[in-house]
Amino acid sequence: MSDSVSGPDRAVEGFRKVFGAEPEGVWAAPGRVNLIGEHTDYNDGFVMPLALPHTCLAAARARTDGVLRLHSGDAPGGVVELRVDELAPVADDAGGDRGGWAAYPAGVVWALRDAGVLTGAAAGGADLHYTSTVPTGAGLSSSAALEVVTASALNELYGLGLEPLRIAQLCQRAENVFVGVPCGIMDQTASACCTDGNALFLDTRELSLRQVPFDLAAEGLRLLVVDTQVKHELGDGAYANRRAACEAGARALGVRALRDVAYERLDAALGTLAGDETLVKRVRHVVTENHRVEEVIERLDAGATRSIGPILTDGHASCRDDFEISCAELDLVVETANAAGALGARMTGGGFGGSAIVLVEEADAESVGKAVTEAFAAAGYRAPRIFPAVPSAGARRLG
Repeated sequence: MSDSVSGPDRAVEGFRKVFGAEPEGVWAAPGRVNLIGEHTDYNDGFVMPLALPHTCLAAARARTDGVLRLHSGDAPGGVVELRVDELAPVADDAGGDRGGWAAYPAGVVWALRDAGVLTGAAAGGADLHYTSTVPTGAGLSSSAALEVVTASALNELYGLGLEPLRIAQLCQRAENVFVGVPCGIMDQTASACCTDGNALFLDTRELSLRQVPFDLAAEGLRLLVVDTQVKHELGDGAYANRRAACEAGARALGVRALRDVAYERLDAALGTLAGDETLVKRVRHVVTENHRVEEVIERLDAGATRSIGPILTDGHASCRDDFEISCAELDLVVETANAAGALGARMTGGGFGGSAIVLVEEADAESVGKAVTEAFAAAGYRAPRIFPAVPSAGARRLG
């Protein structure tokens, strides 16, 4: 994987080499970092992601024979060939291998067909060649980028007329039902709907979107992404366990979702759950995290960007102590960065590895990054990968 954002030429060249023909177009969908609002999306809560300049590209061509051929320039193995009329979700098939990474784009085709968006025995057939600069396993939504770029390409190839938010919903269904990962709607919505220079405030119940100006460079600030290079798999059960605990907490409190527990009534709610320390922790995290999203929005609207730093750090403590999804490497990033002069830092993404974000004065970015790298070396960890998060555009056609 290249460290720079790949252009369409590489994708076109790869398509020609693999399929021996010209693609009809090239599409891009970005990865994302989440500024604040972790594990709140499947609780009907609030999130605030921003798209990265790192993208998954798809060079694509429609087929009329109902065959789906998928190839990645970044994953080992050759072309994965499937029939669109034989695609089935996890619960409905025998559990056989559907191509590993290829399950994500295959799931998108299945979701489009299952929703009646693609109709006919051959609809959804295509040749797709992918290349990506979104780090995998880093909590930066490489899977959502893969799903959204697939849906975006098919949307145009087949003239489906889908709006970006509808694409996000169908991609979430693909991941939930076909792949079997019970993710919320945030990652796919960020990849489909973010815009240049903005963070995206998303109410995951109402599915209302608001682009919030987030021009850090103009304020002399920088948001660093620190990829710990500790890989994680959300499908290993830990993510599903957290979601199940949240649902159990909502049932115990008699609410539709934890979003309905008011921050001002949190102590009373936790008293109701006394005796089940796990539920107490999970509920406390979600309710306080929703409140932190609202606090960040208020401060950004007031032009007080620097003051969001301590909120980010508080969010990390909640992820670490109440939701228990951090790890030693993520904690070391946050502790070291803050000690070296960062304004605030937190883990981002599903947890159990992946990345952290660090808000710094632009003048301090290099020294803070150096401190983190040196701390990793002293601890015997693999060197982290550090790069700035620049709020970027969502899914789009490149050529």
